Amino acid sequence: MPSFELDLDAPLDLSLTLRPLWRGPLDPTMRLGRDVAIRAARTVHGPATVAVRVTGRRLTAEAWGPGADAALAALPALVGLDDDPGAFQPSHPLLKEVARRCTGLRLVKTGAVLEALVPAIIEQKVTGSEAAHAFRALVRTFGEPAPGGQGLWVQPAPELLAALPYHRFHPLGVERRRADTIRFAASRAGRLEEIVGMPADEGRTRLQALPGVGAWTAAEVTLRALGDPDAVSVGDYHLPNLVAWALAGEPRADDARMLELLEPYRGQRGRVIRLLESSGIRAPRYGPRLETRAIATI
Repeated sequence: MPSFELDLDAPLDLSLTLRPLWRGPLDPTMRLGRDVAIRAARTVHGPATVAVRVTGRRLTAEAWGPGADAALAALPALVGLDDDPGAFQPSHPLLKEVARRCTGLRLVKTGAVLEALVPAIIEQKVTGSEAAHAFRALVRTFGEPAPGGQGLWVQPAPELLAALPYHRFHPLGVERRRADTIRFAASRAGRLEEIVGMPADEGRTRLQALPGVGAWTAAEVTLRALGDPDAVSVGDYHLPNLVAWALAGEPRADDARMLELLEPYRGQRGRVIRLLESSGIRAPRYGPRLETRAIATI
């Protein structure tokens, strides 16, 4: 069982940093605690499970499976140790305070495009609850138990996803549009993984060339797979309100207003969003929430 140890030269908040990779309590691929995270993923050498713990300024990890060595080699980037929070120098008083309080927040970089793309497609234009149940169902139906005996699962292999007929997705709560997007993306997995070696803006452009992948999905992927500090998920249901409320005291906004408020931070807009999401700030809520729908019955 390979292991890894490292003395950290700066605070690392494991929970805040890895939260974008965790798809909630139903996520079969990951468990996330305050100082401990266990995650299953595919590597170039096969599936792996890695358990990471941060105690003070000490990071320790162990890994299982044929991809264990590859998972540990990718661990510094995964937990944001390659990120440079010092590149962000906010002038807004609230952002200064949030950055001070969230000194342990780093931007992750998984180096795995399809792994981030599949759940992002599932999350398109549905509620969080719908997406969480559909992602869990997809992984538990077509994925495989992860090595290490931690009770986690690995996402389905791209060749399996590409070969699935649409009707196998429908009982999982994924309608034909999203199913076809996943299948097509999986069939182009090799080409998509090349994005890891590209500048983030070029990566987003390649992603948006896929049918069914727009600006929101592309940003969700580059944030996670590339550690993109400028990723802005245009088209998000809640994000414009959060940005406008935090930066301008405006309870409601559209994408255009959000982009206007974020413009002074171009190059670091994704970091601003991560800080605001981690701050506990929430825009006032008006009206009913979106209803949860059972797509499998449609």
